[in-house]
Amino acid sequence: MPAIDKYNSRVDKVNSLLCVGLDPDFEKLPERFKKLEHPQFEFNKWIIDQTVELVSAFKPNMGAYEARGGAGWRDLQMTMDYLRRNFPDVFTISDAKRGDIGYTNELYARAILDELGFDAVTLHPYLGQEALEPFLSRADKGCIILCRTSNPGASELQDLEFNGQKLWQIVAGRVSKDWNKNQNCMLVVGATYPMELAEVRKITGDMTFLVPGIGTQGGSVSQVMKAGLNSSGKGLVINSSKGIIFSSNPKAEAKKLRDEINQYRNV
Repeated sequence: MPAIDKYNSRVDKVNSLLCVGLDPDFEKLPERFKKLEHPQFEFNKWIIDQTVELVSAFKPNMGAYEARGGAGWRDLQMTMDYLRRNFPDVFTISDAKRGDIGYTNELYARAILDELGFDAVTLHPYLGQEALEPFLSRADKGCIILCRTSNPGASELQDLEFNGQKLWQIVAGRVSKDWNKNQNCMLVVGATYPMELAEVRKITGDMTFLVPGIGTQGGSVSQVMKAGLNSSGKGLVINSSKGIIFSSNPKAEAKKLRDEINQYRNV
């Protein structure tokens, strides 16, 4: 099944655009997990079991695991094995932000899409289409390309203009019109820039966006929904990480955000 079809099927099944970011910084884990042999996996399993009925996707950030070396990689592998075995219809995103010359990207693609088994991966566009071919050529996997990111310093480069267009507009147009031959491309567009989100929607049509920045970064659900929904009432993967996983009641927080999102979907 094409990656975006898998995501849309899951959205329909659970009536949710919510993605939970599995970013278990070891130092922030509750003490009861730190004492276990596989602390990040056990924490992730706990979060997954509480929230899975409410979400369409899970998005581990690679940095949280790579910081622990081999132990972190094992915990990530165990997390992915657990998801594939128990919840194979849930969409999985590796927040890896990879982007290198073609041969190195081939190795990254093997590691993330084959060895770990993710459905999609976040990617840098800076080296161009040719360098990303090892990902773009995988029609069954999602290529989620950075466009207008949610961080405060994003404008330093992304707002640079060429022939009257800002860089993020160029990326949106290039990806949607030239790079998306296998209909497997998505874009990262931050919730903290709703006006730009609306413009990217105009440029790209019904393309699906990964939307970080809700929760601790302060993005507005209502503004995101108004600016970003596509013609089928989908087209958004709305991520919340720390605001859910490190809350006192992750299930309640996930339900609260899912319900808030659906308020605007169903208007």
